[in-house]
Amino acid sequence: MHIRDWPLDERPREKLLARGPGSLSDAELLAIFLGSGLRGRDAVATARDLLTRHGPLRSLLERPPAELTDLPGLGPARACALAAALELGTRMLHASLARGDAIGDPEAAGRYFTQRLRGRPHEVFAALFLDTRHRVLAFEELFQGSVDSAEVHPREVARRALALNATALIVGHNHPSGCPEPSAADRAVTQRLKQALALVDVRLLDHFVIGDGPAQSMAARGWV
Repeated sequence: MHIRDWPLDERPREKLLARGPGSLSDAELLAIFLGSGLRGRDAVATARDLLTRHGPLRSLLERPPAELTDLPGLGPARACALAAALELGTRMLHASLARGDAIGDPEAAGRYFTQRLRGRPHEVFAALFLDTRHRVLAFEELFQGSVDSAEVHPREVARRALALNATALIVGHNHPSGCPEPSAADRAVTQRLKQALALVDVRLLDHFVIGDGPAQSMAARGWV
């Protein structure tokens, strides 16, 4: 059965228009990009097969465009369209936290760190430097480490905050393993950072840990 023969409320495009993109499964979203499936299979079945063989979704979408072109059901045109859509989403997120914009939604900062740090093969520690009105002054990657740790120097973070005339900052780092649970070392670094920044009248607002799934906020757990 072709998708056009499905009930209207089950077709991916009609479902998206009626209920929004969040109502679609990973396979249904991917199927909209495919448009059609492989011979004898509809787009949703082809998308499910792609996710089963080359997924999950994050692993599939993190592949370079040149690799996507070789996967069954994609090819150069669809791989380019998919890569372009991902880049558009990335640029929209970056624009939402452009220099001079205020951080009004803590979750937006978490999403920003996720977009910038997830998928890195090594730990990266970064900071969003903010002014008195929590407007973005700069985003900087300050320290890089191994596959399971990155040495963080609170004094260097404080020095950069002073150089940028920041009065607050949000920091974040990734866990290449994919586990977003903050470690005891993460909590200890957070406390050392908070103490070092307090000496120069700079507030640490949050520390996000990036892995699979949503960014984990230490402030939300009362650890900042």
